[in-house]
Amino acid sequence: QTNPEIVDKVIKIAREQFGVQDDLEVTAQSTFVDDIGADDLAIREFVLALEEAFGIEIEDKKVESISTVGQAAEVIEELLK
Repeated sequence: QTNPEIVDKVIKIAREQFGVQDDLEVTAQSTFVDDIGADDLAIREFVLALEEAFGIEIEDKKVESISTVGQAAEVIEELLK
């Protein structure tokens, strides 16, 4: 189970980075492309924001495997160990 605090922080950053409307719910299951409507550039900027917020570096190979908010939180938690 991923730390809920990490998930909440990732959701908050996703809302800010992707300009998600207030009435759109963002959860750990939300996908960046289908649910949030993000493109590749927006996802790259989101990853940079995550790296800055958590003080980590996410490898490009890992970035390609992330398609949901929850997966991003899992990768971050792993890197923080």
